[in-house]
Amino acid sequence: MKRPFPAVLLVLGGLGLLHASLFTDLCLRYVRPGLRPYLIASGALLLVLGLASAVLDRGRGGHDAPGGHGDTGHGHGHDHSGAPRVAWLLFLPALSLLFYAPPALGSYTASREPPKAVAQQRHFDPLPATSPLPMTLTEFTSRVQQDRAQAIRGRSVTLTGFVTPDKHGGDWYLTRIVFSCCAADAQSVKVRIHGSPALPADTWVAVTGAWHPGGTLGTRSAPAALDARTVERVDKPVNAYTDDLPLTPSR
Repeated sequence: MKRPFPAVLLVLGGLGLLHASLFTDLCLRYVRPGLRPYLIASGALLLVLGLASAVLDRGRGGHDAPGGHGDTGHGHGHDHSGAPRVAWLLFLPALSLLFYAPPALGSYTASREPPKAVAQQRHFDPLPATSPLPMTLTEFTSRVQQDRAQAIRGRSVTLTGFVTPDKHGGDWYLTRIVFSCCAADAQSVKVRIHGSPALPADTWVAVTGAWHPGGTLGTRSAPAALDARTVERVDKPVNAYTDDLPLTPSR
């Protein structure tokens, strides 16, 4: 591996980042949308540096450091400027972004970690009269476990997420995975679903129903659970790694 190695690696890395962040939505599997401009800028910078390095190397041509030519009689004719062979492994991350991106996080990850703790909340605004009421999983959980006014009792709500089977069978979980920054700090928000058979894992659904009674509503003893009345398949939303009300997916 001679001089072209660093330039090729920079170019491939830049193209991989641009492919994932500018020409496709692949980056949203791994980072929050707000970081996308930084990935685009990083990809463009790597591409420019790689091309500039290639141009400079081409301009230098065969003018290597002293000892590269004409010193073979002294045993110094070998070129030791290349990178070690193991450095070829550095190409794999860049090539994976171009040709085989790692899969998105889903039910496999969510089933192997406890649900994200809901932040303490003391004041709750009155719920809108809309029925069924669209809610996030976090908002539903907060109302169930912290709203002493018990405004959620008897209300018909609609929650959206993906299917995570219960490892012990029976009921299943409606789940959202939330990024604080990137996939490395991902946490899951789960609501147990009663009264409806589970669809295949990772299927995105909208579930309409009412709170499943248990414990004391408005306290931590109340389960974040829903008695499902309807379960409808939906497209994966654009904001799949936030716990916001779903946006329309891009086509």
